[in-house]
Amino acid sequence: MTSRVIALVPAFNEEATIEATVDGLIGAIDGVDVVVVDDGSRDRTAARATAAGATVLAISKNLGKGGAVNEAFRRLNPADEDILLFIDADLGATSKEASKLIAPLIEGRADMVIAAFGKSKKKGGFGLVKGLARWGIKRLGGLEVKSPLSGQRALKAGLWRAVGGLAPGYGMETGLTIDALRRGFKVVEVDTVMSHNETGRDVAGFRHRGRQFVAVVMVLAKRMIGSRRSSDTTNRK
Repeated sequence: MTSRVIALVPAFNEEATIEATVDGLIGAIDGVDVVVVDDGSRDRTAARATAAGATVLAISKNLGKGGAVNEAFRRLNPADEDILLFIDADLGATSKEASKLIAPLIEGRADMVIAAFGKSKKKGGFGLVKGLARWGIKRLGGLEVKSPLSGQRALKAGLWRAVGGLAPGYGMETGLTIDALRRGFKVVEVDTVMSHNETGRDVAGFRHRGRQFVAVVMVLAKRMIGSRRSSDTTNRK
């Protein structure tokens, strides 16, 4: 059976880039179903996504990226063999690079593929969040990754069901990677030249990375506690 490819694009007030993002996906991936999850936008995101050829799933209340994707999965109910692409709405034309994520799944070389980004175009933080996420994935999942915070991924819907979807907040990608690895799924990275809006070394940027850091700490702590409880239960038997 041929796998259907569904690109899930959560979007909140992304009218400036959504058309180019949708165009890039449709132009690069034959037969892709592009589903823009309009996460309570107050601008023309939905109209521009529709004009570009995407299906729009409207959510009246902003749920955040993880909540929006979880809701889209619930509504679409894809088959286990369907391929899901998680794509950020601000990738613009570089969304075409998502085509590189599909082959490892179809060829059976991976169960989840992460898009590795190149060097940032402008100075951001000091690498604390990325370093923490990378350490946590290695410590709890046994895999060394270059782009632990990358939200651009391809995976089978069956894996999604096995791990129970995305955790809320900024730690969702780290949690998804760890959960997949701990269940025995094979995760690989593929180099891409994707780019999106980057936060700089200003108040907003540091505030954003602060929230990310706390979210990643919480995701790692939850999984470490879960591991200890599982180990204690096993040792008592």
